[in-house]
Amino acid sequence: MSNVQFPYPRKSSLPAEPKPTRSIPSLRPRDIKRYGAYIVGGGTLIFFLVWLFSRPASTGQLPPGTPGAVIVTTLDPSTSASFRENIVANRKDYAARHGYATFFANTTDYNLMAGMPQSWSTVPALRHAMTTWPHAPWLFYLASSALIMSPHEPLSSKLLEPRKLESLMIVDRPVVPPDSVIRTMSHLQGDHIDFILTQDKDGLAGGSFLLRTGEWAKFFLDAWFDPLYRSYNFQKAENHALEHIVQWHGTILNKLALVPQRLMNSYTRDPAAINGDDGVYQEGDFVVNFASCAKDAKRNCEAEMEPMMTRWRELRDQERR
Repeated sequence: MSNVQFPYPRKSSLPAEPKPTRSIPSLRPRDIKRYGAYIVGGGTLIFFLVWLFSRPASTGQLPPGTPGAVIVTTLDPSTSASFRENIVANRKDYAARHGYATFFANTTDYNLMAGMPQSWSTVPALRHAMTTWPHAPWLFYLASSALIMSPHEPLSSKLLEPRKLESLMIVDRPVVPPDSVIRTMSHLQGDHIDFILTQDKDGLAGGSFLLRTGEWAKFFLDAWFDPLYRSYNFQKAENHALEHIVQWHGTILNKLALVPQRLMNSYTRDPAAINGDDGVYQEGDFVVNFASCAKDAKRNCEAEMEPMMTRWRELRDQERR
Protein backbone atom coordinates (compact mmCIF):
# COMPACT_ATOMS: atom_id res chain seq x y z
CA MET A 1 0.00 0.00 0.00
CA SER A 2 1.49 3.36 -0.99
CA ASN A 3 1.91 6.06 1.58
CA VAL A 4 -0.58 8.86 1.24
CA GLN A 5 0.92 12.30 1.62
CA PHE A 6 -1.21 15.07 3.01
CA PRO A 7 -0.43 18.60 1.75
CA TYR A 8 0.81 20.35 4.86
CA PRO A 9 1.57 24.06 4.37
CA ARG A 10 5.24 24.89 3.97
CA LYS A 11 7.01 26.82 6.69
CA SER A 12 8.18 30.21 5.58
CA SER A 13 11.75 31.25 6.34
CA LEU A 14 10.46 34.66 7.22
CA PRO A 15 9.45 35.18 10.81
CA ALA A 16 5.73 35.38 11.35
CA GLU A 17 4.32 38.74 12.09
CA PRO A 18 3.38 39.02 15.74
CA LYS A 19 -0.35 38.89 16.36
CA PRO A 20 -1.76 41.79 18.23
CA THR A 21 -2.62 40.84 21.78
CA ARG A 22 -6.20 41.25 22.89
CA SER A 23 -6.73 42.68 26.25
CA ILE A 24 -9.27 41.02 28.47
CA PRO A 25 -12.15 43.42 28.86
CA SER A 26 -12.74 44.42 32.40
CA LEU A 27 -16.15 44.65 33.96
CA ARG A 28 -17.24 48.17 34.45
CA PRO A 29 -19.02 49.09 37.66
CA ARG A 30 -22.35 49.35 35.89
CA ASP A 31 -21.83 45.83 34.42
CA ILE A 32 -21.12 44.42 37.87
CA LYS A 33 -24.26 46.05 39.15
CA ARG A 34 -26.28 44.71 36.22
CA TYR A 35 -24.95 41.13 36.05
CA GLY A 36 -23.48 40.50 39.50
CA ALA A 37 -26.59 38.89 40.93
CA TYR A 38 -26.82 36.48 37.97
CA ILE A 39 -23.16 35.51 38.24
CA VAL A 40 -23.41 34.88 41.97
CA GLY A 41 -26.69 32.99 41.58
CA GLY A 42 -25.35 30.81 38.78
CA GLY A 43 -22.20 30.00 40.72
CA THR A 44 -24.21 29.14 43.81
CA LEU A 45 -26.51 26.83 41.81
CA ILE A 46 -23.57 25.00 40.21
CA PHE A 47 -21.91 24.56 43.60
CA PHE A 48 -25.14 23.22 45.13
CA LEU A 49 -25.70 20.69 42.33
CA VAL A 50 -22.11 19.45 42.52
CA TRP A 51 -22.40 19.11 46.30
CA LEU A 52 -25.79 17.42 46.14
CA PHE A 53 -25.05 14.78 43.52
CA SER A 54 -21.42 13.95 44.24
CA ARG A 55 -21.26 13.95 48.03
CA PRO A 56 -21.10 10.64 49.90
CA ALA A 57 -23.74 9.84 52.45
CA SER A 58 -23.56 11.66 55.74
CA THR A 59 -22.09 9.68 58.61
CA GLY A 60 -22.97 12.15 61.34
CA GLN A 61 -24.43 11.11 64.69
CA LEU A 62 -28.21 10.72 64.83
CA PRO A 63 -30.22 12.48 67.55
CA PRO A 64 -31.08 10.19 70.48
CA GLY A 65 -34.15 8.07 69.83
CA THR A 66 -33.88 8.30 66.04
CA PRO A 67 -34.86 5.02 64.34
CA GLY A 68 -32.37 3.50 61.92
CA ALA A 69 -35.10 3.17 59.30
CA VAL A 70 -38.80 3.82 58.81
CA ILE A 71 -40.96 1.12 57.21
CA VAL A 72 -43.57 2.80 54.98
CA THR A 73 -46.72 1.07 53.73
CA THR A 74 -49.88 2.46 52.11
CA LEU A 75 -53.12 0.63 52.90
CA ASP A 76 -56.30 0.44 50.85
CA PRO A 77 -59.18 1.35 53.20
CA SER A 78 -61.56 -0.81 51.15
CA THR A 79 -59.83 -3.98 52.35
CA SER A 80 -60.99 -5.69 55.53
CA ALA A 81 -59.91 -4.45 58.94
CA SER A 82 -58.37 -7.83 59.78
CA PHE A 83 -56.24 -7.75 56.64
CA ARG A 84 -54.95 -4.27 57.44
CA GLU A 85 -54.27 -5.26 61.06
CA ASN A 86 -52.15 -8.21 59.91
CA ILE A 87 -50.13 -6.00 57.55
CA VAL A 88 -49.51 -3.49 60.35
CA ALA A 89 -48.54 -6.25 62.80
CA ASN A 90 -46.11 -7.73 60.28
CA ARG A 91 -44.23 -4.44 59.90
CA LYS A 92 -44.31 -3.57 63.59
CA ASP A 93 -42.88 -6.95 64.52
CA TYR A 94 -39.84 -6.39 62.30
CA ALA A 95 -39.45 -2.77 63.40
CA ALA A 96 -39.52 -3.69 67.10
CA ARG A 97 -36.73 -6.23 66.63
CA HIS A 98 -34.29 -3.72 65.15
CA GLY A 99 -35.21 -0.31 66.52
CA TYR A 100 -37.06 0.90 63.42
CA ALA A 101 -40.21 2.98 63.14
CA THR A 102 -43.32 2.36 61.04
CA PHE A 103 -45.45 4.71 58.98
CA PHE A 104 -48.86 3.75 57.61
CA ALA A 105 -51.06 5.85 55.36
CA ASN A 106 -54.27 5.20 53.50
CA THR A 107 -54.12 5.33 49.72
CA THR A 108 -56.90 7.93 49.92
CA ASP A 109 -55.02 10.30 52.25
CA TYR A 110 -53.45 12.39 49.50
CA ASN A 111 -54.85 14.72 46.89
CA LEU A 112 -54.03 12.95 43.64
CA MET A 113 -54.92 14.23 40.20
CA ALA A 114 -58.39 13.29 38.96
CA GLY A 115 -58.46 9.81 37.51
CA MET A 116 -55.05 8.81 38.89
CA PRO A 117 -54.69 5.27 40.31
CA GLN A 118 -54.42 5.18 44.09
CA SER A 119 -51.07 3.45 43.76
CA TRP A 120 -49.61 6.92 43.11
CA SER A 121 -50.11 7.57 46.85
CA THR A 122 -46.80 5.74 47.38
CA VAL A 123 -44.84 8.88 46.51
CA PRO A 124 -46.50 11.47 48.81
CA ALA A 125 -46.58 8.85 51.58
CA LEU A 126 -42.80 8.58 51.38
CA ARG A 127 -42.43 12.34 51.52
CA HIS A 128 -44.86 12.43 54.47
CA ALA A 129 -42.84 9.78 56.32
CA MET A 130 -39.62 11.69 55.71
CA THR A 131 -41.21 14.82 57.19
CA THR A 132 -42.46 12.87 60.20
CA TRP A 133 -39.04 11.27 60.82
CA PRO A 134 -36.60 13.88 59.45
CA HIS A 135 -33.47 12.36 60.99
CA ALA A 136 -34.10 8.70 60.18
CA PRO A 137 -31.47 7.79 57.58
CA TRP A 138 -33.52 5.32 55.51
CA LEU A 139 -37.08 4.70 54.35
CA PHE A 140 -38.03 1.11 53.61
CA TYR A 141 -41.10 1.08 51.36
CA LEU A 142 -43.07 -2.16 51.32
CA ALA A 143 -46.30 -2.52 49.36
CA SER A 144 -49.35 -3.88 51.15
CA SER A 145 -49.13 -6.92 48.86
CA ALA A 146 -45.88 -7.95 50.57
CA LEU A 147 -44.97 -9.58 53.88
CA ILE A 148 -41.71 -9.76 55.83
CA MET A 149 -41.16 -13.48 56.34
CA SER A 150 -37.61 -13.63 57.75
CA PRO A 151 -37.33 -10.79 60.26
CA HIS A 152 -34.11 -11.68 62.06
CA GLU A 153 -31.53 -9.74 60.04
CA PRO A 154 -31.42 -5.92 60.24
CA LEU A 155 -31.26 -3.87 57.07
CA SER A 156 -27.79 -2.63 57.99
CA SER A 157 -26.12 -6.04 57.74
CA LYS A 158 -28.43 -7.37 55.05
CA LEU A 159 -28.02 -4.52 52.56
CA LEU A 160 -26.93 -1.13 53.79
CA GLU A 161 -23.34 -1.57 54.91
CA PRO A 162 -21.41 -0.07 51.95
CA ARG A 163 -19.08 -3.02 51.33
CA LYS A 164 -21.99 -5.47 51.58
CA LEU A 165 -24.03 -3.40 49.14
CA GLU A 166 -21.15 -3.22 46.67
CA SER A 167 -20.89 -7.03 46.71
CA LEU A 168 -24.61 -7.32 45.87
CA MET A 169 -25.04 -4.59 43.27
CA ILE A 170 -25.98 -5.72 39.76
CA VAL A 171 -23.92 -3.56 37.39
CA ASP A 172 -24.11 -2.97 33.65
CA ARG A 173 -27.64 -4.39 33.53
CA PRO A 174 -30.39 -2.88 31.30
CA VAL A 175 -32.67 -0.84 33.56
CA VAL A 176 -35.71 -2.19 31.70
CA PRO A 177 -34.97 -5.72 30.53
CA PRO A 178 -34.16 -7.20 28.19
CA ASP A 179 -32.73 -4.57 25.86
CA SER A 180 -32.87 -1.07 27.35
CA VAL A 181 -29.89 0.94 26.17
CA ILE A 182 -29.71 2.56 29.60
CA ARG A 183 -27.75 0.30 31.95
CA THR A 184 -26.89 0.39 35.63
CA MET A 185 -23.61 2.07 36.51
CA SER A 186 -20.54 -0.09 37.05
CA HIS A 187 -18.36 2.30 39.04
CA LEU A 188 -20.56 3.35 41.98
CA GLN A 189 -19.48 3.04 45.60
CA GLY A 190 -21.82 1.74 48.27
CA ASP A 191 -21.72 4.90 50.37
CA HIS A 192 -22.88 6.97 47.36
CA ILE A 193 -26.03 4.88 46.79
CA ASP A 194 -29.33 6.46 47.85
CA PHE A 195 -31.89 4.19 46.16
CA ILE A 196 -31.93 0.37 46.32
CA LEU A 197 -34.48 -1.84 44.57
CA THR A 198 -34.89 -4.95 42.42
CA GLN A 199 -36.03 -5.93 38.93
CA ASP A 200 -38.47 -8.47 37.65
CA LYS A 201 -38.70 -9.72 34.06
CA ASP A 202 -40.62 -6.64 32.92
CA GLY A 203 -38.67 -3.87 34.60
CA LEU A 204 -38.10 -2.16 37.93
CA ALA A 205 -39.99 -3.83 40.78
CA GLY A 206 -41.25 -0.99 42.94
CA GLY A 207 -43.05 -3.05 45.57
CA SER A 208 -40.04 -3.10 47.90
CA PHE A 209 -37.20 -0.59 47.97
CA LEU A 210 -34.95 1.46 50.21
CA LEU A 211 -34.50 5.23 49.93
CA ARG A 212 -31.91 7.23 51.84
CA THR A 213 -33.48 10.37 53.27
CA GLY A 214 -32.12 13.86 52.64
CA GLU A 215 -31.98 16.51 49.95
CA TRP A 216 -31.47 14.03 47.12
CA ALA A 217 -34.52 12.03 48.22
CA LYS A 218 -36.63 15.20 48.20
CA PHE A 219 -35.48 15.96 44.66
CA PHE A 220 -36.14 12.37 43.57
CA LEU A 221 -39.65 12.21 45.03
CA ASP A 222 -40.55 15.60 43.57
CA ALA A 223 -39.35 14.48 40.13
CA TRP A 224 -41.25 11.19 40.39
CA PHE A 225 -44.47 12.96 41.44
CA ASP A 226 -44.23 15.64 38.75
CA PRO A 227 -47.74 16.40 37.40
CA LEU A 228 -46.41 15.96 33.86
CA TYR A 229 -45.52 12.30 34.50
CA ARG A 230 -48.77 11.67 36.32
CA SER A 231 -50.68 13.04 33.32
CA TYR A 232 -48.94 10.68 30.87
CA ASN A 233 -51.33 7.86 31.82
CA PHE A 234 -48.57 5.26 31.91
CA GLN A 235 -49.89 1.70 31.67
CA LYS A 236 -48.34 0.79 35.05
CA ALA A 237 -48.84 4.24 36.55
CA GLU A 238 -46.14 5.21 39.05
CA ASN A 239 -43.95 2.21 38.19
CA HIS A 240 -43.60 3.17 34.54
CA ALA A 241 -43.02 6.78 35.60
CA LEU A 242 -40.21 5.51 37.83
CA GLU A 243 -38.63 3.64 34.93
CA HIS A 244 -38.90 6.77 32.81
CA ILE A 245 -37.08 9.08 35.21
CA VAL A 246 -34.41 6.50 36.07
CA GLN A 247 -33.55 6.11 32.38
CA TRP A 248 -33.64 9.76 31.42
CA HIS A 249 -32.24 11.48 34.51
CA GLY A 250 -28.58 10.66 35.08
CA THR A 251 -28.74 12.23 38.53
CA ILE A 252 -31.15 9.44 39.52
CA LEU A 253 -29.42 6.57 37.73
CA ASN A 254 -26.17 7.68 39.40
CA LYS A 255 -27.66 6.97 42.86
CA LEU A 256 -29.37 3.68 42.00
CA ALA A 257 -28.34 0.14 42.96
CA LEU A 258 -30.15 -2.94 41.69
CA VAL A 259 -29.84 -6.02 43.90
CA PRO A 260 -30.99 -9.65 43.34
CA GLN A 261 -34.76 -9.98 43.47
CA ARG A 262 -34.96 -12.63 46.16
CA LEU A 263 -32.90 -10.47 48.48
CA MET A 264 -35.85 -8.19 49.24
CA ASN A 265 -38.74 -8.80 46.83
CA SER A 266 -39.49 -12.47 46.10
CA TYR A 267 -42.62 -13.15 44.03
CA THR A 268 -45.09 -15.93 44.71
CA ARG A 269 -46.74 -16.82 41.43
CA ASP A 270 -46.39 -16.87 37.65
CA PRO A 271 -42.67 -17.74 37.59
CA ALA A 272 -42.60 -17.33 33.81
CA ALA A 273 -43.23 -13.62 34.27
CA ILE A 274 -40.25 -13.01 36.53
CA ASN A 275 -36.55 -13.82 36.67
CA GLY A 276 -37.04 -17.60 36.66
CA ASP A 277 -36.17 -19.35 39.92
CA ASP A 278 -34.08 -16.33 40.91
CA GLY A 279 -37.27 -14.41 41.65
CA VAL A 280 -39.60 -17.06 43.10
CA TYR A 281 -40.16 -17.08 46.86
CA GLN A 282 -38.53 -19.85 48.90
CA GLU A 283 -38.94 -20.49 52.61
CA GLY A 284 -36.48 -18.29 54.47
CA ASP A 285 -36.52 -15.39 52.00
CA PHE A 286 -36.76 -11.93 53.56
CA VAL A 287 -39.86 -10.64 51.74
CA VAL A 288 -42.66 -12.36 49.86
CA ASN A 289 -44.64 -10.21 47.43
CA PHE A 290 -47.96 -11.07 45.78
CA ALA A 291 -47.08 -8.60 43.05
CA SER A 292 -49.89 -6.89 41.12
CA CYS A 293 -52.65 -8.67 43.05
CA ALA A 294 -54.25 -5.29 43.82
CA LYS A 295 -54.15 -4.17 40.17
CA ASP A 296 -55.63 -7.33 38.64
CA ALA A 297 -59.42 -7.48 38.86
CA LYS A 298 -59.27 -11.28 38.64
CA ARG A 299 -57.14 -11.57 41.78
CA ASN A 300 -57.88 -11.05 45.45
CA CYS A 301 -54.96 -10.00 47.63
CA GLU A 302 -56.59 -10.95 50.90
CA ALA A 303 -57.44 -14.47 49.74
CA GLU A 304 -54.06 -15.05 48.12
CA MET A 305 -52.08 -13.75 51.08
CA GLU A 306 -53.97 -15.45 53.88
CA PRO A 307 -51.98 -18.76 53.78
CA MET A 308 -48.70 -16.85 53.94
CA MET A 309 -50.02 -14.61 56.72
CA THR A 310 -50.94 -17.76 58.65
CA ARG A 311 -47.43 -19.10 58.11
CA TRP A 312 -45.89 -15.82 59.30
CA ARG A 313 -48.01 -15.89 62.49
CA GLU A 314 -46.96 -19.50 63.12
CA LEU A 315 -43.27 -18.61 62.84
CA ARG A 316 -43.73 -15.58 65.09
CA ASP A 317 -45.62 -17.53 67.74
CA GLN A 318 -43.04 -20.33 67.73
CA GLU A 319 -40.37 -17.81 68.68
CA ARG A 320 -42.44 -16.45 71.56
CA ARG A 321 -42.88 -19.83 73.22
